[in-house]
Amino acid sequence: NPTRDQIEAVFANDRFATQAAGCRVVEGGRGHAVCEMELGDIHRNAMGNVMGGAIFTLADFALAISCNIGEEPTVSVDSNISFLRATKGAKLTATSVCDKPGRHLGFYTVTVKDDLDKDVARMTATCYR
Repeated sequence: NPTRDQIEAVFANDRFATQAAGCRVVEGGRGHAVCEMELGDIHRNAMGNVMGGAIFTLADFALAISCNIGEEPTVSVDSNISFLRATKGAKLTATSVCDKPGRHLGFYTVTVKDDLDKDVARMTATCYR
């Protein structure tokens, strides 16, 4: 598996996720990735909760790593996210796993948990290589 520094170098131009949203790589490899995001006021919606778009961005960033490392260039063609609960935590962690790798289509599940070990969201995605 590539090192975290190598993965960060590959995804350095994903500036919305890394710079605007503050997503960081924890680990990654073919069919697997873990990313995290420290939560701040920038991630909050008008109700004071973490915005769904911020949660989706973290999940999508983890997905991008898990479906591109060791594969042909891959993009998501369909994503569905379920927001399970609002978080009271200070950090979110997204874990992406490949459910079925295919020659042209890959199927992935991304789970998002907070630092209180609560499930916050679940995303499924179909990706095209």
